[in-house]
Amino acid sequence: MSAGTNAAATLAELEHGTDPETALAFFDSLPAVSCDELRGRYRGRELLTGHPMDGLLEASGWYGKQFDDADHVHPLLFQGRGGEVFAVEPRKVPLGIAPRIPSAVVDRSQGAVGALKAALRTKKHRARLRAVEYRGVVTAAMVYDHLPIIDVFRRVDADTLLGVMDLRDSAPYVFVLQLDVRN
Repeated sequence: MSAGTNAAATLAELEHGTDPETALAFFDSLPAVSCDELRGRYRGRELLTGHPMDGLLEASGWYGKQFDDADHVHPLLFQGRGGEVFAVEPRKVPLGIAPRIPSAVVDRSQGAVGALKAALRTKKHRARLRAVEYRGVVTAAMVYDHLPIIDVFRRVDADTLLGVMDLRDSAPYVFVLQLDVRN
């Protein structure tokens, strides 16, 4: 079995739910990825670790991310009710207060971003890719243009990335990106 297959199997196990320490240990075990390798549109999903944001992005209609090149990244893609994928202006998404939103409100807001598409949508790229040292390894990271957030990536297999959102004054939030459309 190859290392990628082992990593994919471990990820599949962790996706049933895990704790932050196990998720970060798995992240640390994965190889770095270069900025040049990240091209395309990726479908995202959460890795549930007990983080206060668990369930929030998916409940809001989060689709993933799109890397056009190192200087042109759509950090937040959402999917509307009709299935259309569109980029959202990150400054209009309340990520800083997200952990304080009651779960009952999150449950009732399924797809709320899709309903607010006209107000949230952007055609402008709102992030860049840079090589960043994180947890002792230099790897590709997505730096938001206007928010104190860096998403750091490691390679699970040829089409799968494990990401950690490093948000100032917050515990790491872990997510998965699966290549959907290659550029």
